[in-house]
Amino acid sequence: MVDLSVLLRPARWGLRVRSAVLSTAVLAVVFALGALAGLWLMYQSLLESVDSTASGRASELAGQLAHRAPGQADDGLFARDRTIVAVQVIDSEGAVVRASPEVSPSKPLVTPVPGSSSGFEVAGLDDVRAATRTVAGPDGTFTVLVAVSNEEAEETVRNVGLVVAVLAPLVLLASATATYALVGRSLTSVEAIRRQVAAIDAGRLGDRVPVPQTTDEIAQLAVTMNAMLDRIQASDATQRRFIADASHELRSPLATVIAALELGRDHPGMLDAEMINATALPEAERIKQLIEDMLTLAAADENGLRLATVDVDLDDLAANTVATLRHDRPGLGVQARLEPARVVGDPSALQRVIRNLTDNAAAHARTGIAVTVESGSGTARVIVDDDGPGIPAPERERVFERFVRLEDDRARTSGGTGLGLAIVAEIVRAHQGSITIEDSPQGGARLVIELPAAPIGSPDS
Repeated sequence: MVDLSVLLRPARWGLRVRSAVLSTAVLAVVFALGALAGLWLMYQSLLESVDSTASGRASELAGQLAHRAPGQADDGLFARDRTIVAVQVIDSEGAVVRASPEVSPSKPLVTPVPGSSSGFEVAGLDDVRAATRTVAGPDGTFTVLVAVSNEEAEETVRNVGLVVAVLAPLVLLASATATYALVGRSLTSVEAIRRQVAAIDAGRLGDRVPVPQTTDEIAQLAVTMNAMLDRIQASDATQRRFIADASHELRSPLATVIAALELGRDHPGMLDAEMINATALPEAERIKQLIEDMLTLAAADENGLRLATVDVDLDDLAANTVATLRHDRPGLGVQARLEPARVVGDPSALQRVIRNLTDNAAAHARTGIAVTVESGSGTARVIVDDDGPGIPAPERERVFERFVRLEDDRARTSGGTGLGLAIVAEIVRAHQGSITIEDSPQGGARLVIELPAAPIGSPDS
């Protein structure tokens, strides 16, 4: 049984039905307005043609009366045809001096009618229009009256209107059917995409939706859905890699710390300060650093990095980092060229940026690194070079992704967690700066940070 409530609620109709009904309604309104306008224009054009015929006959007859008497005028000008129904010549006294054979010459055929649309009426004739001409001839002044029928024009308009009335429902039905079919065809592709997306779960992230062999919006939707699935799959792979990497990174230091604690519990005398400082504390610091990195990135994702901005001297931060690195890595050659450069930013965050860059360079350098700070043209730059294996051009964007570590020397054995450069990118972005990777003159990688320089005349300058 048909649920009439559904039929009475357009909001509950399917998209195909709504599209067909709406397009048909719009077409019906446009068709009706266009038909009315077209019929009116046609009728006016036909009336102009009828009036032109009357005016032509009246002018031709008036031209003869200007040189001859009414009785000498050409008989053919008084003949009736399909359009012209009557012709009269009236003298200045109002008497009919000559008329078409079928018309009584007793009185003028056309009489004035005040208030009518045409201003006159044709006696005894319906659907008639008239044209008049006044001419002065040898025998006096005469008025020429030519009555023409507009019945043919009205019949033509009626016939055309009837044809339109018959064809309009057929056109509307064809439009509704075509719209229903086309929308249904499009929805078939959408339904195929929906079914495929509904079937994709965590174990089938490699599946993709079918792309129609067209260039319309449905094909673009399918391409967009596949691009989204690519991103989801890449994110899932990143998360899985993160779990594996984080587990690996945490397992070793946790095992060391637990072993030290168990040793202290079972053999208190063996857990001395040397073992604590050489083994337990470094591993605990490693765990702490990894957790801090993860929390920093999580905070950046949630609300963005919160910066305590003040005037910061980048050369001072770089000098502190270089001094620490020279102390911790005495066998590594560390060159420094530090020019005064001031920015507005968070000192601790920017210190972390420089430390992460130098630690990354030191981890992959063969013999040494170089740290440069310079300023100019409204920007401050920090440049860190190393003489390691470098970073291939295709990987220079990917290394800023989280938990990404390259093969060869830039792998887990170097001690990195794959979060250092990701944190650098987040901090630099929060400071409205940019970071790029180039080939270093030393043969390895060059990482360049550009930050907006502090305005001249800052309070601390």
